[in-house]
Amino acid sequence: MQWYLVAALLTVLTSSQGILTTLSQSNGEYKYDYATVPFLAEVFKLAVSSLLLWKECQKSPPPKMTTEWKTVALFPIPSIIYLIHNNVQFATLTYVDTSTYQIMGNLKIVTTGILFRLFLGRRLSNLQWMAIVMLAVGTTTKKKTARQSGLQILNSTDLSSLHVSSRNSLDITMSTRHKGCGEASCDSLFSAPIQGYMLGILSACLSALAGIYTEFLMKKNNDSLYWQNIQLYTFGTIFNMARLLMDDFRGGFENGPWWQRIFNGYTITTWLVVLNLGSTGLLVSWLMKHADNIVKVYSTSMAMLLTMIISLFLFNFKPTLQLFLGIIICMMSLHMYFAPPNMLLDMPVTVKSDEEKLIEVSVDRRPHS
Repeated sequence: MQWYLVAALLTVLTSSQGILTTLSQSNGEYKYDYATVPFLAEVFKLAVSSLLLWKECQKSPPPKMTTEWKTVALFPIPSIIYLIHNNVQFATLTYVDTSTYQIMGNLKIVTTGILFRLFLGRRLSNLQWMAIVMLAVGTTTKKKTARQSGLQILNSTDLSSLHVSSRNSLDITMSTRHKGCGEASCDSLFSAPIQGYMLGILSACLSALAGIYTEFLMKKNNDSLYWQNIQLYTFGTIFNMARLLMDDFRGGFENGPWWQRIFNGYTITTWLVVLNLGSTGLLVSWLMKHADNIVKVYSTSMAMLLTMIISLFLFNFKPTLQLFLGIIICMMSLHMYFAPPNMLLDMPVTVKSDEEKLIEVSVDRRPHS
């Protein structure tokens, strides 16, 4: 399967995450325990990966599966990084307003490119660096437009990655949906305490680091993708389960243990959210194995664009000039990054001299031994 087909499908699924999550609410509230959604998504990914690995084992030769503990011990690290990242996100919102938080979140586009170069040794051309910066600017413009217009769009870049989505990160999602961005907060981007900006930069670095490290794991050896997924999602399931249990202890088991109420309030739309989140994670792991983090970043960024277009029809979202400018910038960035250099630059036509032509003819006429 070509990577651009998977990337396009990831864009469609990611764009529908925020819309499905919005539709799963009842009177603006979640009737279900939203912290159980990431847990069930991890279980779904683990089940699908196990089934695909079992089918792969039926073929000859069997897939390669490294079982050394030194290799297996590397797979909990992405979940740990994302767990720290989620708490840093929560801390960031105590210092900055939600509009500033959303804008600073786009720093992870640039930090992904930087870590992509430092840790994976991938060289990017000057045009590609310019394209990455343009993508960050374009998505920032679109996000700010959405906030000012009252459109609520979930940042699903992190949710679609291979990580533990703690209750804190989902609390952030709810707070950004209910704490609207007034004119004062939107216009005072640099009025927050320095701690907020430092935490925002740390959050962007952690998000990028988790993605880069996951790509390193997936490409570290020639193990079966499904075997690697099983290891990632097993630890993801364990971490999510531990998080649910910790929440019960903090609440004194007021509503009973989490496994007794796990499906309370679930509707067909809620199950679609679970399936969407799980399928997105599977596509991300495929891209990590067969493409790279930059492709994933572009897919999830283009998903924001698609979400806004769909929202024009679903939520009566009114387009603005900023939105159109953001879309144009993102499309230019996409073209600049992936297009061949000869399509971007006017290469001068070299005319061979008569002497060079004579040399070529003499070489062609030499007898072959």
